[in-house]
Amino acid sequence: MKVTREELLHIAKLADLKLEEEEIDKYLLNLQDILNFANIVNKAPVEELKETIGSNDNYNVFRKDEIVEFEDEEALLQNAPEKEQNMFKIPKVI
Repeated sequence: MKVTREELLHIAKLADLKLEEEEIDKYLLNLQDILNFANIVNKAPVEELKETIGSNDNYNVFRKDEIVEFEDEEALLQNAPEKEQNMFKIPKVI
């Protein structure tokens, strides 16, 4: 399947991309390469595969949330742009 110039311009319009005239040929080649690779991947023989890696490992990847006391508060805050009462001072978020 070959990507046409009109299809590329339509995709660019949908993505709100403003392509310069000299960029169009480069993007056509890049998009065509991506589609060709996707076609190769789609044709890969997977019928004989018995298992997949990582798709069935159901476990919690998050660490336990623990409070840790930091001994040297001054070292912790030394790179803070602003601090107040031994805490990082950050802009108000609403």
